[in-house]
Amino acid sequence: MLHVQQLSVNGRRDELLPATSLEVRRGELLLVSGNRQDQRTALALALSGRLKPSGGHLELDGAAWDGSRRIKALRQASAVVDAPGVNEPEQHLSVRDLVTEDLALVPRRYRGSLLSKPWLKVNRFEDIAGLWTEQLPAARRIELLTALALANPHTDLLVVDSPDRHGEPGDWLPRLQELAYDAGRPLAVVATVMRIPAGWTGPAAAIGNADYPAEAGPAPEPLEASSTPEKEASSTPEKEDAL
Repeated sequence: MLHVQQLSVNGRRDELLPATSLEVRRGELLLVSGNRQDQRTALALALSGRLKPSGGHLELDGAAWDGSRRIKALRQASAVVDAPGVNEPEQHLSVRDLVTEDLALVPRRYRGSLLSKPWLKVNRFEDIAGLWTEQLPAARRIELLTALALANPHTDLLVVDSPDRHGEPGDWLPRLQELAYDAGRPLAVVATVMRIPAGWTGPAAAIGNADYPAEAGPAPEPLEASSTPEKEASSTPEKEDAL
């Protein structure tokens, strides 16, 4: 289980991630809403151990972050997917090249004989192997990127950054639910989103919710999802800040 209390990240000029609390168990999909792309990305990176929090408490399966080396265990047990400006696929890459690059990042002791051609066949992505990543339909994009993230068999926490910027809930929500509820490999799945899709009845939270008293009430009411990304006032965290 991932348990987070008042997690925050300071930016250069203002607060990059306002204090946020959440909890997600294996076998659950948690949607966390936030208006700003930079805040959504900061949360995704902090939850997965790629960005050092400035304050708060973070615990995964009993191992707590205390500002020391323990955050390394969180990073090894988690994967962040499609964070803008950090690890989203570059448009000039073909799917085949993207798969080759990502599989090369899997730790050697887990990699075994992972090669792009057989991996594409086994995972049923041969039909899109020759496409540019920018040509991928939203549903196939999320299928591919999550499959690559789970090539490491020790990934227990999957954090997907703003999947709704590419399509409607029907393009990405079923895939994330499938991964969370997979009886053979149940995952704790967190997705940062612009807004909670209408009709969603599962676990939800909002960025900055720890700035308000717990008795203030539930997360904001769901709004209709939109496939049109909003214009952001602030930039995405820089790559070097996330390493």
